[in-house]
Amino acid sequence: MNTTSARISAPISVAVAVLAVWWAVTAAGLISPQFLPAPGQLAERFWLDVTQGPMLSHAWVTLSAALLGSLLAILVAVPLGYLIARLPWVDVAITPYVAASQAVPAIALAPLLVLWIGYGLAPTVVLCAIMSFFPMIVTTVLGVRQLPQDVIEAGRIDGANWYQLLWWVEGPLALPSVLAGIRAGVTLSITGAVVGEFTMGGRGLGMLLTLNRDANDIPGIFSTLLMLVVLAVALYILMRLFQNAVTWNDDEPKTRRRARVLADEPLPA
Repeated sequence: MNTTSARISAPISVAVAVLAVWWAVTAAGLISPQFLPAPGQLAERFWLDVTQGPMLSHAWVTLSAALLGSLLAILVAVPLGYLIARLPWVDVAITPYVAASQAVPAIALAPLLVLWIGYGLAPTVVLCAIMSFFPMIVTTVLGVRQLPQDVIEAGRIDGANWYQLLWWVEGPLALPSVLAGIRAGVTLSITGAVVGEFTMGGRGLGMLLTLNRDANDIPGIFSTLLMLVVLAVALYILMRLFQNAVTWNDDEPKTRRRARVLADEPLPA
């Protein structure tokens, strides 16, 4: 089995196994439908929510907050990660605070964001950015620090300045690592959006979960959770496809081949 087939068949097999166990447990009456709806019941409710209910409009609000927060995190985390990897004094000054930021739960920051920014989309976007920030900066630092120094030195010998090295060598070579962190961060941003909507208001899936909880609508809760899963998986797959787009068919990164050529030829002025 080739790699592509395995990447498709493995998650499908796991999903089929989980659904089979789920169906068997509910069909045997081991768990009451009041606590866990059957797969068929959930599929029917999800279809009704998507086609006739407000699910899609709420999902769009949550997705918008997650994407905006991810973009904000990228604009901060990637440049800062590069500086940490390249400048020792930035590493010493900033890294302890980056690590300490992970000790504060996102839900604990929400009341502060409300006080500083107010209710609505803006504080939710900031919370999404905070949730996405850490994996992006970590993978950026690792990607830059693991760059082949011989290729970078060859660029310097060819007369490249710092901008040319960054654009033609360091950036392309570090791109796979950076994209891996972005992929993880974008997925986490969905969680940040829901947490923000729980605590700071909004009209996304977090609000829909709250309404279903207050109404004791268990199928509605599971239907909303299923939509969150769909959004997270879709974002993950899209980022994965984008990352694959910068690789050659033989799985060797296109950017590494470009850097190898640049190591032998003068960089463009």
